[in-house]
Amino acid sequence: MRLYLMTLAIMQPYFLPYIGYMQLMNAVDTFVLYDDVAFINRGWINRNRLLINGQEHLFTVPLKDASQNKRINEVMLADDPKWRSKLLKTIEQGYRKAPYYGTVMPLTEKIINFATDSIAGLVYNSLVELNQYLGLTTRLVASSSVYDNVQLKAQERILDICKQEGATRYINPIGGIDLYDKPTFEQAAMELNFIKAKRVEYPQIIRAGAPGEFVPWLSVLDALMFCDVPTVRAMLGEYELV
Repeated sequence: MRLYLMTLAIMQPYFLPYIGYMQLMNAVDTFVLYDDVAFINRGWINRNRLLINGQEHLFTVPLKDASQNKRINEVMLADDPKWRSKLLKTIEQGYRKAPYYGTVMPLTEKIINFATDSIAGLVYNSLVELNQYLGLTTRLVASSSVYDNVQLKAQERILDICKQEGATRYINPIGGIDLYDKPTFEQAAMELNFIKAKRVEYPQIIRAGAPGEFVPWLSVLDALMFCDVPTVRAMLGEYELV
């Protein structure tokens, strides 16, 4: 009988992701950033949502010649660096009255101003910083830097990464439940689970006159602005494994 399951998850790199992404990262020992697969246009790699003037606001990190014909780690940031100051200004305007703005804004500036030319590099560093801020211990690995198995496809590649890492359990977001076959994982001596995030709510400061309903599934930055670290860490445990 196994006394310990070495757990692993694999996800494309998302910038300042929502709570569900962070829940998955916190639920495993090793979190692989799948950065040598095809870039997805209009996905969440370089976009996310914030609360601005009480309403959902989609921000986008501008890229240079982004294409689904390129791998994520081949996609570069736009040459014009002004997007960084513009995004920081937007965040300042939206959250300057939030209770934890004073501690979270320096972290945000550090993340957005990180010196890199690639979206993969920006995201990797941002997740390292978020991990450290929240006191998480998950090991982060970029798939492009280790496994040398891009010739494998889909489930076959996932299993190979798990084997290379010595993982005994693989956890995937619930949205991929139809993509993976439990008997195949069992034959490889691998447990397969899917994580289903529960909706979490917390006090959001709403501008006078703006809609008053809670706006869910925003960037984790929103939760960090309105809640202390222990509260956000507790949110990371609000999920179900199936």
